[in-house]
Amino acid sequence: MEKTELLSGTLDLLILRVLKSGPVHGFGIGEKIHVLSKEILEVEEGSLYPSLYRMEAKGWIKSDWGQSEKGRRAKIYSLTKNGIRQLDDERESWLRVAFAIGEVLKNA
Repeated sequence: MEKTELLSGTLDLLILRVLKSGPVHGFGIGEKIHVLSKEILEVEEGSLYPSLYRMEAKGWIKSDWGQSEKGRRAKIYSLTKNGIRQLDDERESWLRVAFAIGEVLKNA
């Protein structure tokens, strides 16, 4: 299947959604997005980590050192209360925009 690039502004929403299910290391976040999107979306490391650092600076996520499933030392990311609120806000906004785009496509 052809690789699809993420629309601008959607990566934060997807990361927050993945972290709502529980703490995950960075590489695992990208993997989960890929799997949950039925292997349509692929997140490049060059996009993923800057988003994680930015969201951590905003207080939406936090990180602690831990171990990956393979026993390697890794930063484990988790959602904060502010991150849960941000996820709700971004999800609502995304659903409004997706509905509007659908309406335009349907009626064009």
